[in-house]
Amino acid sequence: MTRESSASPLIFGGDASSPRAALPVLPPLALYIHIPWCVRKCPYCDFNSHTASPVLPEEEYVDALLADLDQDLHAVHGRELSSIFFGGGTPSLFSADSLGRLLKGVEQRIPFASDIEITLEANPGTFEQDKFVAYRKLGINRLSIGIQSFQQEKLQALGRIHNGDEAVRAAGMARQAGFDNFNLDLMHGLPNQSLDDALADLRTAIALKPTHLSWYQLTLEPNTVFWNQPPTLPEDDTLWDIQEAGQALLAEHGYAQYEVSAYALPGRPARHNLNYWSFGDFIGIGAGAHGKLSHPDGRIVRTWKTRLPKDYLNPAKSFRAGEKALGNDEMPFEFLMNALRLTEGVESRLYPERTGMTLESLAEGRREAEQSGLLQVEPSRLVATMRGQLFLNDLLQKFLT
Repeated sequence: MTRESSASPLIFGGDASSPRAALPVLPPLALYIHIPWCVRKCPYCDFNSHTASPVLPEEEYVDALLADLDQDLHAVHGRELSSIFFGGGTPSLFSADSLGRLLKGVEQRIPFASDIEITLEANPGTFEQDKFVAYRKLGINRLSIGIQSFQQEKLQALGRIHNGDEAVRAAGMARQAGFDNFNLDLMHGLPNQSLDDALADLRTAIALKPTHLSWYQLTLEPNTVFWNQPPTLPEDDTLWDIQEAGQALLAEHGYAQYEVSAYALPGRPARHNLNYWSFGDFIGIGAGAHGKLSHPDGRIVRTWKTRLPKDYLNPAKSFRAGEKALGNDEMPFEFLMNALRLTEGVESRLYPERTGMTLESLAEGRREAEQSGLLQVEPSRLVATMRGQLFLNDLLQKFLT
């Protein structure tokens, strides 16, 4: 687990003073594919993941994914796919044959960009050299490996099925399989973790020379084992020391922070994730998958799919569990909730291009955020200050109506 009326050229939502124009150019289009099964559910995990049975219904699930995609094809509007992300769960539980049939079916329906990025999430406990060689031959060109920690005590506390040696070997196997672009997923602020523990994990990860690191603090989420039985986590002062020292270490080794918890070597940020944060479009297929789709008439629709695998595979039930068209009053928050996660923000022009709204619709919130020191005074960009990044929720509150 490193992963939506009628047409008219002008649409008025809840805020009639801020008309939304038709979109002259639709944003880039990506595809998220959710594989919901894991070997074991981790106690901190709040993703839609389920313990796998000894035999997975791979063939039936691939059939369902393609049928699900068919129902969203009306929203493609002639675009090609810029990226695909297999998330979970543990997508690497599926065979190369199944993923190959799925990718072939997707490409028959939507053309792939010539430089498409295709990412597969994988856990060290499921690594098999031959399988990953086969994945690479399918055109999957990026891995996101769920390490979390290299220390046995911490891995046991997190309920992970691998050990530190397997985590190190997984990175080596990824390279041997032909993956020259891969992410390592690493947590900090773990139960009873010290500053030295956290930096040791980070140094081990850096030594494996990934092109990308997702490094983020463990949080206790509702509906998880850790929420109901919370472990002993580091004190706030220790968490702050870990954050500062870790960021300095990553920068020292050439990993630039481009998003709240994402660090990459030059030219290697995750294009799929950049599309999310810049308010691009994505189709979501699979149990519980979410999507966001723009239409030429200016409508922007968020969708979500049936969550339980047994219901998703039931022909009598609909793949789509719900959808919501975004209103004008929601658009500033929806856009900035994504864009302001980027450390360099986005160009101001992207807001009207991606939302159909005028920059004036942001004026009041922007003025308040700038006066509060949360948003940089930079007319050509929308970018949080360092304080704004630390207090992102406070910053976003300025744009809620």
